[in-house]
This record gives sequence, C-alpha cells and structure tokens, in this order.
Amino acid sequence: MPRSVLQHLAGWGLYPTEPCRVYRPAKLREVRQLLNGCDGSTYISRGLGRSYGDAALNRQDACGGGGVILHDQLDRLIAFDPQTNVLEAEAGLSFDTIIDVFLRRGVFCPVTPGTKYVTLGGAIAADVHGKNQHRDGSIGSFIIDFELLTASGEVLTCSRRQNPDVFWATIGGMGLTGVIRSARLRMLPVESAYLTIEYRRLANLDDLLDRLSEDDDRYRYSVAWIDCLAGGKSLGRSILMRGDHTPVADLSADLRNDPFAVPTRRKLAVPFFLPRFVLNPLSVKAFNALYYARASGGGDKTAVVDYDSFFYPLDSIMNWNRMYGKRGFLQYQAALPPQSSRAGLIQLLEKLVASKRASFLAVLKTFGPGNDGLLSFPMAGHTLSLDLANTGGELFGLLDELDRIVVEHGGRVYLAKDARMTRQTFEAMYPNTDAFGQVKSKVDPNGLFSSSLGRRLGLAPGPMERSG
Repeated sequence: MPRSVLQHLAGWGLYPTEPCRVYRPAKLREVRQLLNGCDGSTYISRGLGRSYGDAALNRQDACGGGGVILHDQLDRLIAFDPQTNVLEAEAGLSFDTIIDVFLRRGVFCPVTPGTKYVTLGGAIAADVHGKNQHRDGSIGSFIIDFELLTASGEVLTCSRRQNPDVFWATIGGMGLTGVIRSARLRMLPVESAYLTIEYRRLANLDDLLDRLSEDDDRYRYSVAWIDCLAGGKSLGRSILMRGDHTPVADLSADLRNDPFAVPTRRKLAVPFFLPRFVLNPLSVKAFNALYYARASGGGDKTAVVDYDSFFYPLDSIMNWNRMYGKRGFLQYQAALPPQSSRAGLIQLLEKLVASKRASFLAVLKTFGPGNDGLLSFPMAGHTLSLDLANTGGELFGLLDELDRIVVEHGGRVYLAKDARMTRQTFEAMYPNTDAFGQVKSKVDPNGLFSSSLGRRLGLAPGPMERSG
C-alpha cells in the first residue's frame, strides 16, 4: 500500500482548509493498490489545486475517508500526431507544460481557463471554459476520449460512442466517477504566440450587453472586466477585450522573425498574507477607477499582445491568492440563460454595489450552448465571476442572496469555484443530478470516490453511509 502523509489542504481560495491523507503514486498500479484497500477510505484526485473551494479536498475525520491522490508524478506525455494535432497525455500533465512543449510546433490549448497551472485531468473534471466558450464550447468539446480507472480496478475507455454515459458524467463530474488516467485532446493550430485584441470602454451594463449581442460571434475570444463598485447610471461599466490569434503576416517585422517567442518577464510574488485592510472598498474603488481610465490607453484601441498577457495575467504574480489574507477568499461564478440574464445580472450587480463588497477581479463573458455533461457548468447566456474576501457569516449571507437570484433566473453556480452552496440550492440549479447519481452508482457502487464537495452536495456518500 502506498504511503500517505496527513496534510492540511485548501483550494486556491484558501477556504476551507481540511486535514487530508495525501498520496503521491508514480504508477497506475500504485493507484490500483489504493483502491483495493480494505480500510474504508474514500479517494479524490487532485491536480495542481487550482479549483477554488473543496472540490479536491477529502476531509479525514473519525469515520475515515480522507484520501487525496496527487497526480504530479502521473504527468507523462504519451503521443502527439502532427497531422491531426491530437495530443495524448496522462491526466497530471499541466497546461503550462503543454504550452511550453507545443506552442513552438504551432498548436495551442483549444480552451484554457485564466491560469495555465491546471492539469489535463482537472480540466476535464471541471469541464473548464475560457474566453472562447461562446464560439468553441468548453474543454469537453475537444476531448476525443479518455481512460478512466474505476472503483473495480477496470480501465474504461470513454468517448461519445464508447461508454458515453460515463464520458458525460466524468466531463464536469468533479472527479467523482473515478481516476482519469489519460486523455486525447484535439489541439488548436496557431501561427504565432500573439493575439490581436480590441479594447472598448463601455459606460454601463446595457452598453456592454448590447455590444455583445451585436457582434460577439465575430471574435474567437471575448471577455469584459467589470467595475462592481460602480452604481447608478454606471452600473456595470466595463472594458471589453475581444480578438483572435494573430497570423504571422499581421505581425510587426521584429516579431515575424520569431513569431513564437514571447518576452521574458520577471515574476512578482506575494511573499506573505496581506492584512485585511489592504483590499477594502476604498482601495478597490480607486483601483477600478484607474483601471477603467487607463487600461485601454484612455480610449478604445487595438493592440497585439502575447498569449501570456492576455490569457494568464495573474500567473505572473506568484501566490496572488495571499492578497486576500489568511482567511482567503471565495470566488463566485454564476451563469444565467439569455432570456433572463440582463435582469439577473442587474440584480446581482445591484446587490454587490449595495453590499460595498470589493471585487477587483470581476469578469463577464458570453456563453454559447453547453454540452451533454451532466454536471457541466456552461449554458447559453452570460456568466459573471467575482472574487470576494472571506469575512465569514456576513459574506456567506450575501452569497446565499446571490444564489437565490441565480435560481430565480434559471441559472447555476460553477462547482469548481464553489465552497459553500447548499445541497438544496445545488439540486435546484443542476437538473441532471439524478442521472449523474445513476452513472456513479454503476461505476462506483460502493462510493469509493468522494470529496468534501461531493458529500456537501449529496453527490457522494460519507464514510458512515459507505459502511452502512
């Protein structure tokens, strides 16, 4: 039996922090040994820990449970076909490594979240989306197939044709169906490491939504930064950033010489947890006003930027989550359907403005149709994402109010960023919960795969339920 170490783990939001028994297997047979144990443990996979809440936590308590399987040694590149641009790799391979190895070969990740420090398996489990979801869908749209190690020790090949029910339960299934061993991903051909981005300042939410509805489909990538402290006629004032990968022919002469080279930047770091008073409504309001005035150069413009600057601005600041202090923060991301998204977004933003909560990392995007993932987050409409400092019960009460608004408008909250939603609220947001439970019961009849999120939302049994 592989050895474990008892560690206190947290997601990127640093809330909650829980004791877990952590394993670092180097081979598939070691994972099988864990699953074949008879000590009543449950297990959940963990990549680089960039989900925000308790999705990759599995609390160790008096009743057992507690197993967390790290994939940092299960990260081998298996194959790449330059004719089809199909990459095959183990689940622990990071997007950072994929980009380092393959960008110079003229391919890029077809979908990427706001950090490259995520693993292939974690991206599948969360069905991550990016700034191109409105046109290209989430990562599930580009997964050809994957191999899943189930509770019985069997390796299932899952695709749209082979074990399709397990395929769609695993994409967005938060790791609760089994251990993803490897996957095949269709990569995106690109001519350079640069993007041509249009920056547009918009006075309020109505202006933003009107602009998105008019021509968002013209752009592969689209995202809007929103000032969540601006109210009244300026409610939802924003900077809209849209564009696509830049062809070599459109690059300046100096960049055409080496279109895949990007400037080397010195990384900043937050070496310690900042005091709570640093991020307060006044400081964030000042930051937002400055960003709105200067981020687009004082007006609308078009610029050629490297992929790192556009996709991963926060990756340049190591441990940026420490800015929120030792209590951490909660990221809240909601999706609303098109018929009610305008009204719902107005209510959400008005509630935030009234609460005077400081979120300087607030973004809004258009969503295209979702996929068949039973627990996948994206749905046609719009999505709003917020970072809010953890102030305990006061914040949780506000988030409960935001949940009610989202439910009333037929929306849902992203599981990869949730840390406190109730089971009742979750079931109101996700209509395929029962269907997911049926697939999980088929591939994991004894509830071997569990997590703190899974138990909180009723998706996985606790230790006492397993033993009973």
